[in-house]
Amino acid sequence: MAKPEKKIMLKLVKSGIGFDYRQKEIIIGLGLRRLNRTVELYDTPSIRGMVAKVPHLVKIISTRG
Repeated sequence: MAKPEKKIMLKLVKSGIGFDYRQKEIIIGLGLRRLNRTVELYDTPSIRGMVAKVPHLVKIISTRG
């Protein structure tokens, strides 16, 4: 199975402190470790689902591909 060509850029805009532990695990699973840091990930349905679970903590900066 080939990797998707599209990529998505995410930024952690709010800390996971005070939220459910599942939301914190999702943030770590996305590779976001510190506030205001960005990561570039492949745009897959699983990544989109994770982002949909924590829309109040992350911001989609851009999509490309």
